[in-house]
Amino acid sequence: MPTTYDSTFHLDNIVEKYGKKLDADMVKAYCEDNPIGYQTITKFLNKYKTKRGHWNVTVSQAKAKLEQTFQEPVFTQTQTPNPLPTNSRVGLGKTTIDIENLIPERDNTFVRFGQFPDLKKVISSKLFYPVFITGMSGNGKTFGVEQACAETGRELIRVNITVETDEDDLIGGFRLVNGETVWHNGAVIEALERGAILLLDEIDLASNKIMCLQSILEGKGVFLKKIGEYIKPKEGFNVIATANTKGKGSDDGRFIGTNVLNEAFLERFPITFEQEYPSVVTEIKILKALSENLNIPMIGEHEKFIKHLCDWSDIVRRTFKEGGVDEIISTRRLTHIIRAYSIFGNKEKAVQICLNRFDDETKESFWSLYTKLDDTVQTDTDTTNE
Repeated sequence: MPTTYDSTFHLDNIVEKYGKKLDADMVKAYCEDNPIGYQTITKFLNKYKTKRGHWNVTVSQAKAKLEQTFQEPVFTQTQTPNPLPTNSRVGLGKTTIDIENLIPERDNTFVRFGQFPDLKKVISSKLFYPVFITGMSGNGKTFGVEQACAETGRELIRVNITVETDEDDLIGGFRLVNGETVWHNGAVIEALERGAILLLDEIDLASNKIMCLQSILEGKGVFLKKIGEYIKPKEGFNVIATANTKGKGSDDGRFIGTNVLNEAFLERFPITFEQEYPSVVTEIKILKALSENLNIPMIGEHEKFIKHLCDWSDIVRRTFKEGGVDEIISTRRLTHIIRAYSIFGNKEKAVQICLNRFDDETKESFWSLYTKLDDTVQTDTDTTNE
């Protein structure tokens, strides 16, 4: 008769009787017929744990010593099409974030422009059709994806890519939690299993470690070799990447840190949207919507201020394209100015403090141009310290 602590005997017996995938009911039934307690045998099985009350004995002994437990990530329940279990945490690299609502909120300051209608069609189709969006900094690439998902009610998981991003960050890995080694899905696996939109933001900052996504970009699943599971994409899963370049690096040095991406990786994106800055008319609408959201009275003076800002940025951008200046005024920079104006109530100060990010020569040049468009500003006074 084997002893209570003869783990090998009991392990072989329970597998022979119930198979390699066990649940709590099977283990309890085995304990009723054999001289071993439930708590004792579950200690033996702990190294094969996949989640609470479940064990998979196909995991190798050697691997199991390192991978003691596997627990599925859990999510805080929200008003989404697929309600989530509670207390969810998803590991993204070296940090952990709480996910409460994977469908972005609608932003009433958003103004549709450019290829937004096409992007929205791709997202609403629920087809797997990866999209690469390229364009200058601060022209609404990421914001557009978020709002397309908000309007279509699609879940969005965003990953900010850096040169340090690796397979562990994207796919998942083991984390030490309360003294136990616990598996946490990465953002990619979460998006696959939920049929969500995966947004790879600033993809051109990635190293060749991003190649771990090759099979996923083909619409196939991925095998999690560390836990012996194959994850298939759920219907609706898609990948969207944003970048300041087309994955060929930055020759002019504007986007330091961007890398040349593998051609085979880029070829897995069927379409590329080139995002331009909005027109003057559209940009005026954007700044007006933001002003109303900030409770700035839309009186004649402020409307003129918005018009001057948009004309100013348009001139700077056209000059930039012609090689006359090395810097540019982005749509994001204009929204910074409007927010600064809502705080300080002084348009000269709002413009000047938002120009301080540029070198002195560029700052003076841009300010001089603005004063030529807006003759109501004080040209001889530094208001940044007021």
